[in-house]
Amino acid sequence: MALRKKTTAATAGIVLAVGALSALPAQAADLGGNCCADLEERIAELEATTARKGNRKVSLTVSGWVAQQIVNWDDGVESNTYLTGLGTAFASNVNFTGRAQITNDVSAGYVLHIELIDSDVYSTNANRANGPGVTGSPNSAQVHYSYWFLKSNTYGQVSVGKQSQADDNVVVSLDSSGTLAAAYWVGYDVFGFNVRGNFAPGQSMIWGNASSCRGWGGGPGDCDGLPRNVVRYDTPAIAGFSGAVSWGEDDEWSVLGRYSGNIGDVKVALAASYGETNDPNLGATFGGKLKYTQAGIYLQHMPTGIFGTAGYGHLTETANLMNNPDTDTWYFKGGVRLKMTPIGATIPYGEYLGANNSAMINDSITDTSQVVEGSSTTWWGVGVVQEIDAAAMSVWLRYRDHSVDVPGVDTKDMSTIVAGAMISF
Repeated sequence: MALRKKTTAATAGIVLAVGALSALPAQAADLGGNCCADLEERIAELEATTARKGNRKVSLTVSGWVAQQIVNWDDGVESNTYLTGLGTAFASNVNFTGRAQITNDVSAGYVLHIELIDSDVYSTNANRANGPGVTGSPNSAQVHYSYWFLKSNTYGQVSVGKQSQADDNVVVSLDSSGTLAAAYWVGYDVFGFNVRGNFAPGQSMIWGNASSCRGWGGGPGDCDGLPRNVVRYDTPAIAGFSGAVSWGEDDEWSVLGRYSGNIGDVKVALAASYGETNDPNLGATFGGKLKYTQAGIYLQHMPTGIFGTAGYGHLTETANLMNNPDTDTWYFKGGVRLKMTPIGATIPYGEYLGANNSAMINDSITDTSQVVEGSSTTWWGVGVVQEIDAAAMSVWLRYRDHSVDVPGVDTKDMSTIVAGAMISF
């Protein structure tokens, strides 16, 4: 939604009226000594209450969405129902984007994306209905993106600031089925909940670590899945192929290759990435690195609306003091976009995730965390999304069942039933 001077036409009309009055004979225009002063005061008031751009050279576009969901959860011991947001990256937000044309080929601009966290779904659990999110408290605002860029249609784009690194949301971003807000390969609804089971004294595990990114992102998929302060370069697209590379915070870098196009009646999107970090705050051991490789594909048969998407992630670490095994995660989702009603597409879907050598247990006695070799996690889910085109809105209902297998531990499954909606502006 581009902001423009809302008072332009109204002000012009008033000014013309003032001009016409001033052109009349003095006796005809003498409608009272304060008439023009009152009119000028009203014009000034209208202009003062109008939303304006900072300057006339840089465009300003305001966009975003509002998203909420009702989550009924059952962890095998307790059940309850919460009202939450969708968590960072899908939280309700306002996005400000500006652009200015420097030459026919080069433009400059900025992105400022502010998330409005009410209750963050990633940090809710059985004892906390209102998740605080990254800010540390519910009902707060946080900066998701803040960067400037220089873009050349010929040579590509350079961006500097807080933004997605090259391997952020690689598999997620391929999905154009209309079901992305409802289902992707991160365990958001149960992320902060404890897995119920007969763990040893001092040991515990949250569902977010049932297939762990070891502190480096969302898990089970999408490790390195949060924006960071980086310098990023994106190539121009050539015959559907493009790439990106990023470096930042003095301790991580990543590279991406992708393709988007059509083969006959089939829409095709492909991507693969590789990233490294040596930041101990993100789970790397001192002197070591976390390394993450991921790849994904999205296919949609346009005449029938049948679609499918798949993702794969491989996480490994060096200087591995806990002797943690490599973790492999894979994800599948398929469905169909149906034209059942005139209000918009109806999209039933099903999903499945699996991971090996995945579960990371925290030990409060030794203050360590270790990935258990031979552990595994799976989940499956079904749902339906209804698009409402006239309101730029999606409404969904979904079910997910989560399970984790840890050698020597008897764990309980966890399930969720979720009804949610997102409306864009």
